[in-house]
Amino acid sequence: MPWINFEKGNCSDCYKCLRACPSKAIKIIDNHAEIVEDMCIVCGHCQTVCPQGIIKISSRIEQVKNAIAEGKTVVASLAPSFAGAFDFNNPRQFVTALKKLGFSHIEETAVGAEYVKKAYVEALNSGEYLNFITTSCPSANYLIEKYYGDCIPYMAPYISPMLAHGKLIRHKYGMDTHVVFIGPCTAKKHEANDFQHNDIIDEVLTFEEVSKWLKSESVEMKKLDETDFDAIAYKGGAEFPVRGGILGSWEDVCKRHGYEYVQVDGVDACKCMLEAMESKALTGVCVELNMCEGACMGGPGMPEDAPNFYVREKKVKDYAKQQVSLKQEQQDAFEDIDLHKVFIPHQVSLPEPSEEEIQEILHSMGKYKKSDELNCNTCGYRTCREKAKAVAAGMSEISMCLPFVRKKAESIRNMIFGNSPNAIILMDEDMNVLEMNPRAEIIFAIDSEKAKGIPINAFIEGEHVSEIIESREEVIHQKVFIENYGIRVFMHMVYLDAEKVYMLIMSDITESEKNVKALTEMKQKSLDAAQEVIEKQMRVAQEIASLLGETTAETKLILTKLKQLAMEEAGGQ
Repeated sequence: MPWINFEKGNCSDCYKCLRACPSKAIKIIDNHAEIVEDMCIVCGHCQTVCPQGIIKISSRIEQVKNAIAEGKTVVASLAPSFAGAFDFNNPRQFVTALKKLGFSHIEETAVGAEYVKKAYVEALNSGEYLNFITTSCPSANYLIEKYYGDCIPYMAPYISPMLAHGKLIRHKYGMDTHVVFIGPCTAKKHEANDFQHNDIIDEVLTFEEVSKWLKSESVEMKKLDETDFDAIAYKGGAEFPVRGGILGSWEDVCKRHGYEYVQVDGVDACKCMLEAMESKALTGVCVELNMCEGACMGGPGMPEDAPNFYVREKKVKDYAKQQVSLKQEQQDAFEDIDLHKVFIPHQVSLPEPSEEEIQEILHSMGKYKKSDELNCNTCGYRTCREKAKAVAAGMSEISMCLPFVRKKAESIRNMIFGNSPNAIILMDEDMNVLEMNPRAEIIFAIDSEKAKGIPINAFIEGEHVSEIIESREEVIHQKVFIENYGIRVFMHMVYLDAEKVYMLIMSDITESEKNVKALTEMKQKSLDAAQEVIEKQMRVAQEIASLLGETTAETKLILTKLKQLAMEEAGGQ
């Protein structure tokens, strides 16, 4: 079951999750991120660093509520770090709060820690280990099993305090008891479902889950009475969650058998230590590995409103001081429970691309020589070569290389800025020139460097121009005449809020305006010429008509006279 998931949300493409992931178990393709379960060590670091809060840990509150509602005997195994995680006057008020939620019994996981410590000391006494690694941190165990298989022989072959306590609870209250571990660790959710011991712990809740549950029930711990635990936690077990708490009090045992005790916290430190032991560059060490900075006190399942780390640590130490030390006769009285666990290598690795494939991917990211490989870790990978391998394996994309994308964007921007046919001038909020492109230099006959710092209206004059600049309002496609240069332009001015600059874009339309004027004049002349021709034609027509009228009248007169003459002659005959 995947315990960590990406919800649909506004991923900011910051790659913080990938940078925080010790096993690079996050696949990001097409701006979609997902957990690769086989590679994941369930440390929960990705969830704690996500600025958008879209990485979620699977909650099991409803399952616990159902078990309580069904009347089951629900027993809480409470991690000792609780003393620093919550706001109360006395730690035993938290026991009362859990009782209010419906838990039948509450015991400290520190009870199981005593058993584990005893097993560790016996293993150290054997002197059989070249190096000795404690195995109480499940996330560290998964890291070894999946990525540092050669270190498995150094691992203490025992279950964690949580599982040890779970066995004790079932022995005490019955095998049908519903056991719920409550602590700051997300990896415990996966550990509880381990195929070797999946019948011990029924559910795991983080402190954050319990905090939300208490708030939903309006439980105010500081107003509650104090209730004792159902089992005594000894001092040694109560110190378990603090730095050096697992074997700190047995440092002398380590020295007596030739081991040097080393406490290692944090992802990078753990990986560095494992690399040293795997290569046998480091031997004779007894190592307490904690994947979280500050051991369990820095666990990802701490409440959002938990106190400062150092306040938490001090509160846990103060609580541990109140506990009694475990005496020898009490150690001998421990129940005979099997603590053994077998750690199995589950080697996980990405397919190794050829050098040619790596170089091809590096080249596609604009990295042609060694100096181009910045190894900035912005994409989440330590080196550009690691990034190239991830791309080859389908775990990442070239576009996740932010320096490359930025360089490409700047290249396109510079190309547009440098080759635009429009004059572009950038100004600060006081309207002083910051930069101008080559076209602006040509139009206004001034070098960009010389223009820097000059108020824009000092060399661009014009009635409307001054009005636009003084108003500092956005202007789109306004035609203005720049008097001192005798040019007419379409002006655009916008304010870039992110950069806090004004951008002035001017399209020179002087020549086109001249062409329009010339064309207009040509049309007018053509119209005038046509009108003159028409008028001439009308005059000719009128003259022709006049001449025709005169000759017609004369013809009619002559014909009339001829007719009369002819009639007179006919009448006389």
